[in-house]
Amino acid sequence: MRLLEEVNSSTFLSKKSGPPGSDFYSFSVVLPCSVRNRKIKILRIIARLNIGGPAIHTALLTQGLDPDRFQSVLVAGKVSAKEGDMSYLADTYGIKPIIISDLQREISIVNDVMCFFSILRIINQEKPDIVHTHTAKAGTVGRIAAFIHNLIYGGKIRVVHTFHGHVFHGYFGMIMSTIFILIERILAKITDLVIAISESQKNELVNKYRIVRASKVRVVKLGFDLEPFLLSKDKPKVKNLTQIFHSGESNFVTEQGRTRDLTAGVVDDQIPRRTPLSNKMASPEWKIGIVGRLVPIKNHKMFLESAKIFLEQNPSIKAFFLIIGDGELREELIAYCKQQGLSDHIQFCGWQKKLPEIYSNLDIVALTSNNEGTPVSLIEAMACSVPVIATDAGGVRDLLGNSQLDVVSDGFKICERGILCRDNDAKGFAGGMKYLVNNKRLREERASAAKSFVVQNFSKERLVREMELLYTELLSFL
Repeated sequence: MRLLEEVNSSTFLSKKSGPPGSDFYSFSVVLPCSVRNRKIKILRIIARLNIGGPAIHTALLTQGLDPDRFQSVLVAGKVSAKEGDMSYLADTYGIKPIIISDLQREISIVNDVMCFFSILRIINQEKPDIVHTHTAKAGTVGRIAAFIHNLIYGGKIRVVHTFHGHVFHGYFGMIMSTIFILIERILAKITDLVIAISESQKNELVNKYRIVRASKVRVVKLGFDLEPFLLSKDKPKVKNLTQIFHSGESNFVTEQGRTRDLTAGVVDDQIPRRTPLSNKMASPEWKIGIVGRLVPIKNHKMFLESAKIFLEQNPSIKAFFLIIGDGELREELIAYCKQQGLSDHIQFCGWQKKLPEIYSNLDIVALTSNNEGTPVSLIEAMACSVPVIATDAGGVRDLLGNSQLDVVSDGFKICERGILCRDNDAKGFAGGMKYLVNNKRLREERASAAKSFVVQNFSKERLVREMELLYTELLSFL
């Protein structure tokens, strides 16, 4: 279709306001008569509202679209017992999602078939103008259901899918990865519009994996409520990190009706709300943190290996490493820390809600992933003016910008907005961390540039306006 190749002639340009310094221009599109006099109905489907960027993204869009022009319905699956639950976002934004218990992370023929019929029934009941799917499982089942509905009822429901990341690299072996690539190529044929969240991701989808032709892809960057992060830097740093983790019940994330003790990462029905943290966190000279799910693709083991190399090579630097997040690898990573003699230098903090305060009290934020879409933790850290160092995965390069110098040492480069390292290179990552520690001016310059970049590119206002335009433009070609 010609949607992405030209803008409909019946458009006009207007200026939109976002956070300070982030005003932008937007096209408005004149809709056809079939939808001009009523609200555009969006059925948004996500596999689960677990902690992470996709849940934040879908909640913001469901709540943020202009209520005078759009009606949004959110469908979500069941959060796995091993994951942190972010369903509280729906409550915060006044969203009442339709929960499909069969829509789960794990692959199950029985559950997936039941899920398909549930979504097909919801589509038939809600009669949306657009079905917009997020994440792989929801994207597969949701797009097939929309296609079958159009086939049976002769409908014209438009289908949009957002790739928040992909499973083509780093998750499975060659055979399974090839199967998923073939499935996505087929699904792309029944999708009206594919959204990539970065230029790097678009390049992978179009050129590297040949999932979809370029004319069907639109790059729409993520958007967030940046204000809490932007304001966090104005608050004084705490003298003792334990003040943050002991500051109240809001630091605790509930999971499947249980309380998770964020200081140790264990789950129990009877855990006290406040468990004393080790004194090792009290007052380190340098606090280096990583935020994310404890799953293989995030490669926390490399973070720990880098921490060990850093500590061994720089005994005079009093550094402490925090792992914020939880997941299936928690016990394995704790055991690895003990085996490597790192227990006195590492703290597993579990999931936290007061992230702006935590980021602003870190000196460096790290990311060691093998595969990423656009990493939320880096965007949040950059908004808090915290220097970042990350592996060259997915959309990371788009965030950090071009390399301004050649490789300074084996394994890392200085970029416009942070330090970029090779994948699976613990030694190079440790070298990058040392370079940041030893160069105050570089830290300040990169952090300032990163904050400005995030404000300009990742506000929720910009995201909502772009999506409103995209939806109206999509329907204008009916």
